[in-house]
Amino acid sequence: MRPLKLYIDQCVARDRVALDIVSRFSHIPHETVNASATVYDAVTKGQEDPVARGKQILFLTRNKGAFVRSCPGTAHYTCCGYKILHIGTYCTMDCAYCILQSYFHPPVLQFFVNHSNLFKELDDLFSSKGIHRIGTGEFTDSMIWEPVTNLSRSLVSRFSHQSRAVLELKSKTVNIGGLEGIDHQRKTIMAWSLNALSVIEKQERGTASLTARLKAASTCEAWGYPLAFHFDPMMIYEGCEQEYRYVVEQIVKHVSADNIVWVSLGTFRFMPDLKPIIQRRFKESKIVYGEFISGIDGKMRYFKPLRIALYRKMVSWFRELAPNAVVYLCMEDDEVWQKSFGFTPAEHGGLSNMLDASAAKHCGVLP
Repeated sequence: MRPLKLYIDQCVARDRVALDIVSRFSHIPHETVNASATVYDAVTKGQEDPVARGKQILFLTRNKGAFVRSCPGTAHYTCCGYKILHIGTYCTMDCAYCILQSYFHPPVLQFFVNHSNLFKELDDLFSSKGIHRIGTGEFTDSMIWEPVTNLSRSLVSRFSHQSRAVLELKSKTVNIGGLEGIDHQRKTIMAWSLNALSVIEKQERGTASLTARLKAASTCEAWGYPLAFHFDPMMIYEGCEQEYRYVVEQIVKHVSADNIVWVSLGTFRFMPDLKPIIQRRFKESKIVYGEFISGIDGKMRYFKPLRIALYRKMVSWFRELAPNAVVYLCMEDDEVWQKSFGFTPAEHGGLSNMLDASAAKHCGVLP
């Protein structure tokens, strides 16, 4: 994270977390503002590429809404019951397919510093019934903030003292140094988003290589952390099956298959308004020119037979190489589940129950 300018919301100017981050960036210009509109203008006005500009501006502010949120699912598609810990927005890396390019208006790096509210909500979560799976990597990358804040370390420690919830930290980086030596009690799952080599090389600017991510996973396993991997979004193109098979093989070469809590699979899907952004910002990218059809949720998706064919391959490879890993689909319907796995989640008590059971097994959480 190398912002060109730092903005501080007036309402958090004296906040301890904000002051600490400002001290770390004392070498760059910073400005205290009374309204977020000032920051948004700096990102958009006169900028040829506001999406890229937003990655260079860091705005310290407060989360005025809930920190703990339910992951937004879509009717007719199977949702896993995941919860989001909303620590900030946007990302310093630059992936062609990233939905955040069109999700935030405008996109800007925001970090929420009112952590007393965050921890209060977590305490409420810990005292509620059931198993809770929650992660910080929905609206941002979990680990890009490591050079400027110790929030992940604080979260890992906080989760270690309870038995109702697991924290998932999901990343495309290798910023793991701050998590060494914590008595985490296996209540934190270290997770990486993975993809085929050609996708990483051509569509994921500024991310760690596949080998670097898997080496970081191996290191975290040596520190006692359980692991997870996410193949989302998978791309369908000539030769993709061989490339994805290679990634699965590399996973089990770097880490123990029995330490994998879950693996998610999802193919590339996008709202139509993302297409012109990708075409403008990634002129060499061909990812929006596949065989797509509009889904129930309005997103463009690969034709079902294409998705199913790739899912079936991935499922067969994991059953061969990591037979005990829980593999699941992100936002697909029962037909796709049945044709890819040979069963639907309902036959196993529902997807949430499947993942909760794996969390209980690997992380020791209790219902």
